[in-house]
Amino acid sequence: MQQAITGYHRDGEDHWVAELACGHNQHVRHDPPWQNRPWVITRAGRARMLGERLDCRKCDEGAPPDRSQ
Repeated sequence: MQQAITGYHRDGEDHWVAELACGHNQHVRHDPPWQNRPWVITRAGRARMLGERLDCRKCDEGAPPDRSQ
């Protein structure tokens, strides 16, 4: 299910995590060639992606919202 990005935070390993409108969190790593997300490495890139939608597997599975950070 597609969900909008509403914010970001860093996890305990300093990786970026997108906060989704559904209450789930999803890592958004830039780790070429596996994950190509150069927008995540700059503040402007992350801001530009606010409101964009990501596929939320947790919603597809019916998982409860993640705990707040």
